[in-house]
Amino acid sequence: MPICEIDPWRTQYFERVPCPPDTLIPTEDSDAWTWNPRHRWVYDKLEVALRQGLDAAPHGVAPHRYPVFSKPLYNLKGMGVGSRTLRSAADYEAAYQPGHMWMALLEGDHISSDVALVDGSPTWWRHARGLASGDGTFDHWEVASSAEPAVETWGANWCRQHLAGYTGMVNLETIGGRIIEVHLRFADQWPDLYGGDPWIEALIELYTHKVWRYDDRDRRLGYSVVLFLPHGPQYRHPPAEMVRGIEQQSGISSVQITFHEGLAPHRHAMPPGGFRVAIVNCWDREAGNAARAALRRHFIATAAA
Repeated sequence: MPICEIDPWRTQYFERVPCPPDTLIPTEDSDAWTWNPRHRWVYDKLEVALRQGLDAAPHGVAPHRYPVFSKPLYNLKGMGVGSRTLRSAADYEAAYQPGHMWMALLEGDHISSDVALVDGSPTWWRHARGLASGDGTFDHWEVASSAEPAVETWGANWCRQHLAGYTGMVNLETIGGRIIEVHLRFADQWPDLYGGDPWIEALIELYTHKVWRYDDRDRRLGYSVVLFLPHGPQYRHPPAEMVRGIEQQSGISSVQITFHEGLAPHRHAMPPGGFRVAIVNCWDREAGNAARAALRRHFIATAAA
């Protein structure tokens, strides 16, 4: 599949649109890192922080004030693995790990922004605001229909300065308008909320012909409702007819069951706060919440210790 997707629960967004076999579009950071040697440095989170003038250093250089945020310098699996807030020198000593870094603890909205770049210049933006529920987990993401001027102004200048020569999608994660992570791909969690097949067609044209053409005048506010459950149990996938039934309900766009049933739980990359089992993309958040509750009942009833 030229749109290179390893998560089977997300191929649903790409399988209806033909893509030239020699046009490779990454959805995984490992592919993006491999295919973009000139710009792969963006996966060094310390370098991203320092290029913005943020207070940051690798573990081994102690912070001079607290709190700070600690995380791996590189994490191509995502999901907040190994990240935590350090509130004191004692926290720092206990959390010390080679290959980790700390940076200023930023405040403000946590926003995930997908940007279409042509030679490093933004030509399209879409923003999702995350409502955190603790320890790297999220209750839901609001895929906004509006602009985020603070993110777009800072992010556009940063992209033009540091990503000249790059054409393709980039995902910027920001807190309070400052970049905490950069990914040379888009967020494959909600392409249906961006516009479905017409948006995928524009994506393919960006990588094939280096232009961005997409009529986005009718964009809608959407939601991506996330279901996290406790670590430990072996959860079971719901029956396909149950998933189809949820997807056919009013206000629901799609359902993702976001783990491999045959893979041991500890082999999944998950944040400290929970094990992600499902995502419901929807236009009506109450409908998404009801769908999440139904899925929660299934997972709890069928979990194996």
